[in-house]
Amino acid sequence: MSEDARRFWDEQAATFDEAADHGLRDPGVRRAWSDLLLPLLPSGAVVADLGCGTGTLSVLLAEAGHDVHGVDLSPRMVEAARAKADAAGVPARFSVGDAADPPVEPGSVDVVLARHVLWAFEDPADVLGAWTRLLRPGGRFLLVEGRWSTGAGLRAAELADLVRRHRGEAAVTRLTAPAYWGGPVEDERYLVVSRR
Repeated sequence: MSEDARRFWDEQAATFDEAADHGLRDPGVRRAWSDLLLPLLPSGAVVADLGCGTGTLSVLLAEAGHDVHGVDLSPRMVEAARAKADAAGVPARFSVGDAADPPVEPGSVDVVLARHVLWAFEDPADVLGAWTRLLRPGGRFLLVEGRWSTGAGLRAAELADLVRRHRGEAAVTRLTAPAYWGGPVEDERYLVVSRR
């Protein structure tokens, strides 16, 4: 990612959690994400949260007993994530780095989690290949993406096809319920899970 992208996300860090699905400050929104994601993780999973932003999902998973390493391009996002983990009293780790080439050892994680990250890369197929190499045998992807009303993003069928280039499975769950976003949404939002 470019220096411009780093600057942009640094500028967003102070207000990033104001969006209901970013900060998960509303108990109903937080519960919706917890109910969605936690059943998909193996017990005591090692998770790489790539493009973790302010670490909200990292902290949510760490609170449930998972070993989470969040990576984000923005030093200010990472600073906010560390503060959030400290306030929650969880041992989540955070690093500044490019989610396309994260500072994570190959074959070291059970789960690669990314929310609204892949669409931003010029070649998401290459990024998925790099992420596949991070997984232990039996590891899985949890990829939350969308195609927004602005025209940006990835359609669910498109991402599922990209995932299948690297892994055999790509199951799509539509995330249309307002509970995930703090209100109704008009655009396409979804989760792709790949367990093999």
